[in-house]
Amino acid sequence: MSSTITLRKVIIPVAGLGTRLLPISKSIPKEMLPVVDRPLIQHVVEEALAAGLNEVILVTRSGKSAIEDHFDCHYELESELEKKGKTALLKALRDIAPPELKITSVRQGRALGLGHAIHCAAHLLQPSEPFAVILPDVLVKPALDNKAMIDLAVMAKTSQERQTAQIMVEEVPLERVDQYGIVNCGGVELQPGATAPMLSVVEKPSPADAPSRLSVIGRYILPGEIMAILAETPPGAGGEIQLTDAIAELIRRGGTVEAYRMHGRTFDCGYIQGWLQANQQLGREAGLLE
Repeated sequence: MSSTITLRKVIIPVAGLGTRLLPISKSIPKEMLPVVDRPLIQHVVEEALAAGLNEVILVTRSGKSAIEDHFDCHYELESELEKKGKTALLKALRDIAPPELKITSVRQGRALGLGHAIHCAAHLLQPSEPFAVILPDVLVKPALDNKAMIDLAVMAKTSQERQTAQIMVEEVPLERVDQYGIVNCGGVELQPGATAPMLSVVEKPSPADAPSRLSVIGRYILPGEIMAILAETPPGAGGEIQLTDAIAELIRRGGTVEAYRMHGRTFDCGYIQGWLQANQQLGREAGLLE
């Protein structure tokens, strides 16, 4: 990890088909589905900004223009709200894209996997520039007992201080490890908010073969060097180019990758039950539902 380049960029892949949310996602990008009072993509961009990551790279495809439009200015609407004195709504609209936010989009021509999607943004980074990755299917919210703690911000600070890659993880039941990338920290018992060096990471192992119950949950801080590894990574699980395979190769080459066990809460909005749960739970916390 380069000590001369400040971590500012985050890649958010939004090119997925959203098949787990069909038929809702047939014509509406899944990232634009509302979670309480704003679309899913806005939640994760706000998370990035709270962590000091203000340069957002969207890896997108055809049919996803609504995502880019959401962060664009709507002068006519703003003008109408201003004329009618609806200052609260006007502020909410302008807060979607604060002045410090920089949005860039790049197309993923073919759906060849998460690793391929990340590599599509390689030309927008310097060769040794560190970057973050956020998978927008999963919302990460602070714990109710410590709302000031932003897990991604802790990861970003730790990464810059130690010059290490960071992977956010949470503990899952053993019977569900075959749904995730599972990390091997050599048997270390990670407490929430703590980190430990990773020995390896395995994509969707069987319960019998899983090295732990710590699953990768879609938040990464990675060195720029991993882009060169992704360029050489062959298809893996599911016939796709897997980011976890590239991370495993980075470790084999001597790179330091640490697992960070999150302190907050996750909501998997990539499927209907998780999306509904997020709306119900966060809606109640916002005082909008009983």
